[in-house]
Amino acid sequence: MKRFPDCSFGAPARWLAVAALCCAVSAGAAVADTKPDPVLATVNGQPIHLSDVRDAVGSLPPQARAMPPQQLYPMLLEQLIDARALLIQAQRTGLDKDPDVQKSMQMAADHALETALLSKVVRPQITDEAVKAKYEQDIAKKPGEIEVHARHILVPDEATAKKIIAELKKGADFAALSKQYSKDPGAAQQGGDLGFFKKSEMVPEFADVAFSLKDGEIAPNPVKTQFGWHVIQVLGHRTAPPPSFAEQRDQLRQAMIQAAVQKEVASVRSAVKIEKFNPDGTPVKPTDTAEPPPEK
Repeated sequence: MKRFPDCSFGAPARWLAVAALCCAVSAGAAVADTKPDPVLATVNGQPIHLSDVRDAVGSLPPQARAMPPQQLYPMLLEQLIDARALLIQAQRTGLDKDPDVQKSMQMAADHALETALLSKVVRPQITDEAVKAKYEQDIAKKPGEIEVHARHILVPDEATAKKIIAELKKGADFAALSKQYSKDPGAAQQGGDLGFFKKSEMVPEFADVAFSLKDGEIAPNPVKTQFGWHVIQVLGHRTAPPPSFAEQRDQLRQAMIQAAVQKEVASVRSAVKIEKFNPDGTPVKPTDTAEPPPEK
């Protein structure tokens, strides 16, 4: 039976610098490196150093950074060479003087400054010790979630499900009936056993019934879901241990970064004078809702 954990989440679009900041805080700050910094390539005499490749590694997602350096570094070096060649050609053609390009360059520079400020303020707060303390406070000390151990037989119609329930009441073997009837091949090979699961891990119709049953009890009526009709038996209950620090560390770190960024943004907003205007140029009153200008 397919499980459906709720993995959806969203992030406010206004935090333009947060994604870059998360990478910077998670990967660690770029610091002065006293190690040798050899030139790995030149493009029209302009050097590309080992430190440039290391900086490029830091901007990658964790999965990519996990690649062996002997594979990752040559690929990144080629990308840096390509980028430098494109930059030289763009300058040759005068694109750096184009007003639209200059505007984009200024926006990029502004964004880099915003990210640098947030990184300077937030990074010292998000230490490993702080993340561990947050885990101990918010997760480790809280009681675990209830889990149910259940098995089921999935069939395409209600009549077959009722027939199976009647046979079970007469003493038929659940595992044998599961192998005979169930359309859930994975569970059927285990006698219908789904193991332990949390309520959020099953579709609501199934979970509501499973969590209402006592140990050893079979649901008196078939349960209909999008997958078909289920005969459900609960085998046991337990309180799951809280997730480990290793499992929660990255999620906690990201949440702490988001909270610290929001706090800093609120602080800097309070230190400046902000005026808003409607598309027609009139000041926005506190009760006004600015609307975009009509399309022409």
